[in-house]
Amino acid sequence: MSKRVEKNDLKLSSPVPLSIHPAAVYLSSISPGSVATMRSSLNVIASLLTEGECDAMTLNWARLRYQHTAAIRAIFKERYCATTANKMLCALKRVLAEAVRLDLMEATDYAKAVDFPKIKGKKKLRGRALSGDEISALIEVCRQDESPLGVRDAAIIAILRGTGLRRAELAALELRDFIADGGVLEVREGKGDKDRTVYLPHNVISYVNDWIAVRGDAPGALLCPIRKGGRIEGRHLHPDAVLKIVKKRATQAGVESFSPHDFRRTFCSDLLDAGVDIVTVQKLAGHASPETTAKYDRRGEETKRKAVQMLSI
Repeated sequence: MSKRVEKNDLKLSSPVPLSIHPAAVYLSSISPGSVATMRSSLNVIASLLTEGECDAMTLNWARLRYQHTAAIRAIFKERYCATTANKMLCALKRVLAEAVRLDLMEATDYAKAVDFPKIKGKKKLRGRALSGDEISALIEVCRQDESPLGVRDAAIIAILRGTGLRRAELAALELRDFIADGGVLEVREGKGDKDRTVYLPHNVISYVNDWIAVRGDAPGALLCPIRKGGRIEGRHLHPDAVLKIVKKRATQAGVESFSPHDFRRTFCSDLLDAGVDIVTVQKLAGHASPETTAKYDRRGEETKRKAVQMLSI
């Protein structure tokens, strides 16, 4: 039986090379867009376990035992919604799994440490779908802005609405990823490091072409930051910048608050409402399974009412 591990035993006695550090190995295995969030989660866990004395890189993860993970779960259950808590606990489990693979932790200790149930939460759906009028209002406020910002933001909103891309995927797009003939966008290393091809609706292609006419045809990021005075920088937007752009345009358009991810929910819902099979929607959205796609369905009661009217007696 393993001895009880005290708080002081959780601190690394000396720096560990990143190649054999469980947290570093785990963070290097996930998509770039998830690293900051998961690193923050691990920092929170390390701080809680050591009363603020350790972060993700100075905690000795291999020394964690069930009493530690159970305590973290209890705190998270009180502090966070179920989805956030379970995501953070998943990061904890993944780090401990790397500790086993690196021969830093016994498999039996790992099995005990991760033997806790998921946190259950209310089944309330997150986010919402945007109406056609709301999307039109967002595009219109961009078109009224005749500066390069307006042209770029119209392209951003059009792409989000027309493809359902995640904001990190949008920010990572290169000029070479857009093929005007056919309205093709190549998404490289999306979530799970998976590539996929998506297609722009015909009326969206013109917004992207308008932006490229302003941006120029130099290789590099498709969607770029714009400095005061209209100077376009040749680098990628940060995903957080996409969030700020969408919120700014929503305020200007008088549209109820929403997130860039709600474009993704709208994309899935509208395709399903149009009769597109769920497997095709899954592939376009880059989901791992149709079950995930189904969770993005935000069609209301009217859709169910219409479906029932298709029955006859």
